[in-house]
Amino acid sequence: MSQGRWIPAKHLEYLAQKLILVAGGHIKRLLVEMPPRHGKSELTSKYFPAWYLGNFPDKRIIITSYEADFASSWGRKSRDILEEWGEELFGVKIRSDSSASNRWDIVEHEGGVNTAGVGGPITGKGAHVLIVDDPVKNSEEANSKTMRDKIWEWWRSTAYTRLEPNGSAIIIMTRWHEDDLIGRILAEMKQGGEPWEEICLPALAEENDPIGRLPGEALFPERYNAEAIKKIERNIGSYWFSALYKGRPSPAEGKLFKRSYFRYFTIEYQGTVKYYLLHTDTDTKRIEADKCSIFQTCDPAATEKEQSDYFVLSTWAVTPEKDLLLLDIFREKAETTKHEFIMKSQFELWHPTFQGVENKTFGLNIIQGFKKFLPIKAIKSDVDKVSRARTIQARYELGTVYHRLNAPWLTAFEDELLEFPNGAHDDQVDTASFAGIEIFGINTPTIWRLR
Repeated sequence: MSQGRWIPAKHLEYLAQKLILVAGGHIKRLLVEMPPRHGKSELTSKYFPAWYLGNFPDKRIIITSYEADFASSWGRKSRDILEEWGEELFGVKIRSDSSASNRWDIVEHEGGVNTAGVGGPITGKGAHVLIVDDPVKNSEEANSKTMRDKIWEWWRSTAYTRLEPNGSAIIIMTRWHEDDLIGRILAEMKQGGEPWEEICLPALAEENDPIGRLPGEALFPERYNAEAIKKIERNIGSYWFSALYKGRPSPAEGKLFKRSYFRYFTIEYQGTVKYYLLHTDTDTKRIEADKCSIFQTCDPAATEKEQSDYFVLSTWAVTPEKDLLLLDIFREKAETTKHEFIMKSQFELWHPTFQGVENKTFGLNIIQGFKKFLPIKAIKSDVDKVSRARTIQARYELGTVYHRLNAPWLTAFEDELLEFPNGAHDDQVDTASFAGIEIFGINTPTIWRLR
C-alpha cells in the first residue's frame, strides 16, 4: 500500500496496535505525543482512516488540523489509498459523485471522511472516530493565549460534539506549550475529568520506556539516530527540545524557578590543583576546590515500581563566599535494601562533610540505621514543599547557585525545577531545597572518614 515508503518502525508498530484498539472500541480517548517527522501523522491520518473504513465501511471519520487545507491533504491521501486498494483488499469503492479531498463517501455504505480546520465549523455527519492532528501550526500560535483559548473552545463546543455515541477521539501533537490542547486535557484529568490513554514517546528513551528502549536510544533510528537527535538538541536548545522532542513543555521562565536564574561552572586543573570556574554574565570566578566544603542532600524513596518516586542524592560544593555548586546527582528508583550501598558508595566518591536526609518515612530508616558509620544529618521537614523551596529559590534569583555545565543529569534537573510545583516529580527539587536550608550552617572544609 505504501510501496516501500512507509517504514514499520517499532514505535509505529506500537502506535498501530493502539489504533487497532481504537477501531475495536477498546480505547475511546487516545493522546499521541511524538517528535516532529517521526511518522505519527502518516500512520494515524493517512493509513489508519483507509484501513478503518475498509474494515468498517459504514463508519465515519473526521480529520482536523490547524488549517482546513492541511486537514484536506490528509483526506486526499487517505482517499487515494482506498481508491487504489479498497476494492482489491476490502471490496469497497469510493463514490465518484462524492470524492472531494475534504469529503468523500463509500459506495453503498454510510461511511466516509470529512475534514476541517481547527477553529472552523465541522459540517456533515458525525464521527465514529475523530482525529485532531497537530491543532497548533507553530510556536507563535502556541504562545498566544488567545489562540490556545480559541482551540480549547473549538474542541469543547464544536469538535467534541461531533462524536457519535461510543465514538472515539484521537489527538496527535508535537507539544509546543504546557497549556496546549493536550496540556488542558491532562489538567482536567487530574481534576477528575474524562480519562484518556496517553502515549508519550520522546526522541531519546528515558527510564521505563513504553516500547522497551534502553535509556538514550533513538525513537526512529532509521531516520534520526541518537547523534542526530543530540545535534538537534544543541541547535534548538533545551527549552524547545524538551517541548518538541521530549513531549514535556515547560514555561519558558518557569513558575518558581526561572531559566534566566541558571548559572554554570566548569572544572579546570592546573597541575594537580583543581579549580571551579564560576561563569557569570560579566566574568569568570576561579575558586580552588580544596577551599570549598562538600555536602550531600538526600530525598529517599523505597520502591523500584515504574510509578514511584526517585531516590535522589545530590552533591554540593560551597565556596568561601557561600556560592552553591551542584556537582552531581544520583537518581534511581531503589528498594530499601539498596539504600546502604548508595549512601556508602556516594560517600566514598565525594567524602562530604555530611549527608543530609529528610527526617520522615524512609529517611528515618537511613538516619537511624546508618548514622553510626556515616555522617548522616537529619533535616527537618515541617513545611510544605513550595514553602521549603523558597530559600533556594531566593539564592537562584540572587545568582549564587551554579550547575555543572554539560553534566549528563543537567537537563532532567533543570526541567524539574522549571516544572515545579506542577511537574510529575519533585525529588530533585527537594534535595535543592534542603541544600538551600543547610548551607547556612556550613563553615570551613572538613574531611569525614568512613569508619
